[in-house]
Amino acid sequence: METNEYQHLEVASRMFEEAKEYIEKEDAVQTSEKLYKASEEALKVLAARFGLPEYDEAEKRGRRSAVLLDRAARRLSEIISPEIKNFWMHAWFLHVEGFHEARLRIEDVKFRVNFIEELIKLAEEGMR
Repeated sequence: METNEYQHLEVASRMFEEAKEYIEKEDAVQTSEKLYKASEEALKVLAARFGLPEYDEAEKRGRRSAVLLDRAARRLSEIISPEIKNFWMHAWFLHVEGFHEARLRIEDVKFRVNFIEELIKLAEEGMR
């Protein structure tokens, strides 16, 4: 297992825990962003684990892009579980509508927590 994969999983877990703290504060904007970041990191773990070209391309560029993450989610949906694309779409919705646009209520964000948690669990399983 590569060090980067462990780092991505560590960040995913930390962001998820921070999201739960922001839920307690009823801060929909920060909860949305932390959940999105946790999802992004979980996708990175899986993309690296399965040797996806999107991961390699992002490594060469030195950064991720929404397009590469979306492509990785689609590929992982085909390889691991069709649910991954669904989990990613919830994360993206949180990122755009919850964080950037600040249009979501805390109830809207809470509804999506389980989807993000499932994606993190898949990443953790991928590390075994």
